[in-house]
Amino acid sequence: MVDTSEEARLALLERLELLDSAPEQEFDAVVQLAQQLTGCKIALVSLVDAHRQWFKAKAGLDVNETPRDIAFCAHAVAADDVLVVPDARQDDRFADNPLVTGAPDIRFYAGVPIHAAEDASDDTSPRLPLGTLCVIDDQPRTIDPAGLKMLGHLATLVETLISARRTAALAVQMAEERGHNLRDLSRKHRQLRQAERIANIGSWRLTLGDNQLEWSDQTYAIHELECGAEISLKAALDFYAEKSREILVSTIEQTLVTGEPFDVEADFTTARGNYRRVRSMGELELENGKPVALIGVFQDITERHKMEEALRHAAHTDDLTRIASRGRCNQVIDDSIKTTAAAGQRCALLLIDLDHFKAVNDRLGHQAGDDVLRVIASRLQAPYLAGSFAARLGGDEFVLLITDQALLRDLRGLLRRLLLDLRYSIRADKQTFRVSATIGAAWLDAQTASRSDLLRNADAALYAAKRRERGTAVIAGQAVPIAPGQSDVAPVAIARQG
Repeated sequence: MVDTSEEARLALLERLELLDSAPEQEFDAVVQLAQQLTGCKIALVSLVDAHRQWFKAKAGLDVNETPRDIAFCAHAVAADDVLVVPDARQDDRFADNPLVTGAPDIRFYAGVPIHAAEDASDDTSPRLPLGTLCVIDDQPRTIDPAGLKMLGHLATLVETLISARRTAALAVQMAEERGHNLRDLSRKHRQLRQAERIANIGSWRLTLGDNQLEWSDQTYAIHELECGAEISLKAALDFYAEKSREILVSTIEQTLVTGEPFDVEADFTTARGNYRRVRSMGELELENGKPVALIGVFQDITERHKMEEALRHAAHTDDLTRIASRGRCNQVIDDSIKTTAAAGQRCALLLIDLDHFKAVNDRLGHQAGDDVLRVIASRLQAPYLAGSFAARLGGDEFVLLITDQALLRDLRGLLRRLLLDLRYSIRADKQTFRVSATIGAAWLDAQTASRSDLLRNADAALYAAKRRERGTAVIAGQAVPIAPGQSDVAPVAIARQG
């Protein structure tokens, strides 16, 4: 008996023209976020056809496809449900699977089905599973409800990208067919307006001879202007922030010179003063081989942009202390090295290790330990450290990057102040637990012009301080340890509140 639902699913997959398509940065960004947020080694957008699973986007995996009969994702698609496998070796369905017994040595798998409507123009049309957004690791593990919910949000983002891609393709197809038949013109215009409303995409045309603009209804709607209102090119550009406007003008000029299409995202303010993030795509319209106009589409991507920014912020923020995470740290250090070097200035990197923190965890429990970490993080964001960058590397290790030149004029005094500020006492069960910090500091100079050199020098200074006496600090290249005490940094530079 023929499985009609599987036939419909495969037919939809064929119509979407996703299989064997070129990589697209929006899909790649989703799998990279999934990989970072879950900590898994592999993240995939997998599409399952009749004989294989093919990866539209991948992070942490080199192959482009695998046979369907060994694909974990095929099980999630068949059940049209979330599939979580904590340890594939302990699961009878997968224990003998070659992807488990050999590379990539799958142990953990979590996959969320991704769907598309069979008929994009019908709100009641069935939504069929195309594949999954999945994360994979070569170590057994579990995923908590929050992590699974996050994967669900990312899968929804993939579905939105597929829908927008499908709608944009439909709009392009309709634009190419426009004018073929007068009898069909009205119908095609209605379909185009429906597609624009569904994807929040408008169309536009700029004639090159007189700079006259033509907008579709949805383009007016995105600008929050009355349909049909006259709009000049200058007035249209004034909706953009100055920097975005400069980029857009430069991009259009490049297209006019080279003939290459453009695709730009920019910040934008509507006629009613509302912020939007918009995407504008355009290309030359030719007549007899000569350019006569620029034509393109215009999309409101505000919600997608907000979601991406929120996910990016989550990936860069330590969940416990709410300061920067280890993943964000390297990027900031590299950027700061370039900035300070270009300005002919200095910066200093401080590696901070908490002393006696394990005793707090062991005797008072992890909740008390978490409270200590949050307190230390807050003190690394004290007003006198404004402009400095603080991050948690993991466990009880922190990093502080100092770029403020006023603070750097007396680094030893600043370290004495920090050593004092990072002391923290907890009293429980008639016992007092005292936590302090040991610090290793390193200067960025001509001999330490890279992040790896800077970190290595700070790490060596940290261990030198530990060997001498915990609760002190050492600056790389200086033999004299620094003990806590009242800072001799200028009071204006580090004045404490309260």
